[in-house]
Amino acid sequence: MESAITRKGQATIPKEIREHLQLKPGDRVKFFMHPDGSVVLLPKLPIKALKLKGIAKRRQPPATIGDMDEAVIASANEGISRDPRR
Repeated sequence: MESAITRKGQATIPKEIREHLQLKPGDRVKFFMHPDGSVVLLPKLPIKALKLKGIAKRRQPPATIGDMDEAVIASANEGISRDPRR
């Protein structure tokens, strides 16, 4: 695929490439230059477009406020029993 460069230095991204990258009007792209001289074009995705949900597996259910309160109390009681001044 080819594209001509205009006097302003602009080029049209061929339709097949736009479809493959799912680019729409107003989207932004990034260019990366590699040491070997090759250039890569990638879509610049907003954070909300990244599908990160579920990437980290939960090993246990999230702690409740009650669980956190109990942990704080237990930790405070443990500190009191270890106090060498008592």
